[in-house]
Amino acid sequence: MTRMIFVNIAVKKLDRAVAFFKRLGFEFNQQFTDENATCMIVNEHAFVMLLVEPRFKDFTKKPICNSATHTEAILAISAESREKVQELVKTALEAGGKPANDPVDYGFMYNASFHDPDDHLWEVVWMDPNAVKK
Repeated sequence: MTRMIFVNIAVKKLDRAVAFFKRLGFEFNQQFTDENATCMIVNEHAFVMLLVEPRFKDFTKKPICNSATHTEAILAISAESREKVQELVKTALEAGGKPANDPVDYGFMYNASFHDPDDHLWEVVWMDPNAVKK
């Protein structure tokens, strides 16, 4: 069985979050979408649930992290090339995201990052497939 991953993040304004991620090229599963949440499709095995804060609170006994002042997680997604990393981060910034860390170039791996409109930290990573040995 192939493992799947479902990441849940709290958002203040669902419409704003959806508009932002649509600009980055993501699609959404309408079957799991209502006024409180939506399912962003990363690929056939990875999904990000964007939940408005009151709905997110239904799933935890802990307070929601203020992602403007604290880092709850670093969400990393892959890109096909260094250029695609730069392109996606540029698009994120143009769509209302904020700069995060400086790009990091390890030669065989390159990443750049941004904060989405709800201040979640996203990294976009390219890795030379020849550097990954199976």
